[in-house]
Amino acid sequence: MTHRSYDLSLSPEAGQAQRPPRTGQSAQWVWSRRAASGFTLIEIMVVIVILGVLAALVVPRVMSRPDEARAVAAKQDVASIMQALKLYRLDNQRYPSTEQGLLALVQKPSVSPVPSNWKSYLERLPNDPWGKPYQFLNPGIRGEIDVFSFGADGQSGGTGVDADVGSWDL
Repeated sequence: MTHRSYDLSLSPEAGQAQRPPRTGQSAQWVWSRRAASGFTLIEIMVVIVILGVLAALVVPRVMSRPDEARAVAAKQDVASIMQALKLYRLDNQRYPSTEQGLLALVQKPSVSPVPSNWKSYLERLPNDPWGKPYQFLNPGIRGEIDVFSFGADGQSGGTGVDADVGSWDL
C-alpha cells in the first residue's frame, strides 16, 4: 500500500480545498510534513525576546499618558467654565467678582453685585483632575478674567505636569 501526499490548500479556481479521490474505505489523507510541523523552541524564544523588547520600548511611553490626559481634561473643563462665564456676562452685563467666584455659575450670588438676570449656568462646579477646585480671578492677571488650575503640584507656576493650566492656554 502506498501513501500519497495531498495538497489541502485552497484551489485558486474552485476556491475550495482539494480533496483526494476516494478509492474505497482504506483511503487515508496524509498531510505534508511542513503542514504538520510546529514551531521550534528557538522560534518561540525569538518571538518572546522580540515581544520583550517592544514592551520595554512602549510601556514607558504609555505610562506617561495619564499625566497628559489630566492636562487635556483640565483644558476642557476650563473651556466649558469659560463658556458658562460668557453666558453669565451676556445675561448680567458683567462677570462674577472674584469674591463671588465660580460658585456664581451654580447658585445665585448673595454678595454684591447681585445679578439681576441670574440663571443656573453649570449643573455643578467641577474639581480639576487632581481633585482641587478651579481658581478664578476678576480682573485676571493674563486676561480680562482668568480660570485656571495649579496643576499636579497644587502650587502656582511649575513645569511639565506641575504647570498651571488656564484660560490663557485656550
